[in-house]
Amino acid sequence: MDWRSVNFDWNRARAFLVTAEEGSLSAAARALGLAQPTLGRQVDALEQELGVVLFERVGRGLHLTPAGYELLDHVRAMGEAASRMSMTAFGQNDAMEGEVSISASDAYAAMVLPPILARLHAAEPHIRIEVIAANDAADLLRREADIALRNFRPREPELVARKIRDATARFYGTPAYLERRGPFTRPQDLARAQIIDLDSNGMMLEWLNRQGLGLTTANFPFRCASYPAMWAMVKEGLGLGVIDDRIGDADPAVRRAVPGIAPFEFPLWLVAHREIHRNRRLRFVFDFLADALKAPIPK
Repeated sequence: MDWRSVNFDWNRARAFLVTAEEGSLSAAARALGLAQPTLGRQVDALEQELGVVLFERVGRGLHLTPAGYELLDHVRAMGEAASRMSMTAFGQNDAMEGEVSISASDAYAAMVLPPILARLHAAEPHIRIEVIAANDAADLLRREADIALRNFRPREPELVARKIRDATARFYGTPAYLERRGPFTRPQDLARAQIIDLDSNGMMLEWLNRQGLGLTTANFPFRCASYPAMWAMVKEGLGLGVIDDRIGDADPAVRRAVPGIAPFEFPLWLVAHREIHRNRRLRFVFDFLADALKAPIPK
């Protein structure tokens, strides 16, 4: 191979790749933890090194040029190879110190993980934990996280998964709200309830109405995309909310509502890259989480 023909900087190629995948300089800068002007200079420098124009600037947006499209698959392959190299090197580190990142929904990040992480830190204080609270699945193959809590089993052969349990979520409300608007002893009683919605697509309304409840948008006067925010609204007495029953049952400020309605069911999986088998620190955190997540949440 003629190494003299490789006349570009990998960091600049990475800047191009992430900008193309994220769709804008601002989003790419956030993904890479860089200032937007710095990222823009890297992309400009790569264009000068290669002698091609990679993006067309249209208003505030960026669009790949034909040359950019032609190079994208090659740079993406480079990115995947770099990720595999990083993961393999990470697997060779046997020290019980360093950082491990965990991706979880904002509900689990805020309401389930903190006491577990306190015990983990007491056991291995030199392991630093980064919690990525996001309701979208992190891409473990691209090292967006080392370990992830998911509600589905991964299909990628490079990932390993351990099923923690089959979880259920139920309706909860404060005693004062249940007394004021209830009782909600039958599913049909939800017709007079206020429910805090968690999605803008009407999925909860559709799911409930498939059970013959006849609810309307009037039953959903509040909506938010955050489980902790929804839970705070429930405890303020604004209406009923749905959450994992281990979280709900452990909170003394609320009670189960509508016992006659079937709970929402979902699996809980702990997922990591296969390199977990070669990294003592990552394997310790994975096993610690798996054991702790099986236990009930203390009240």
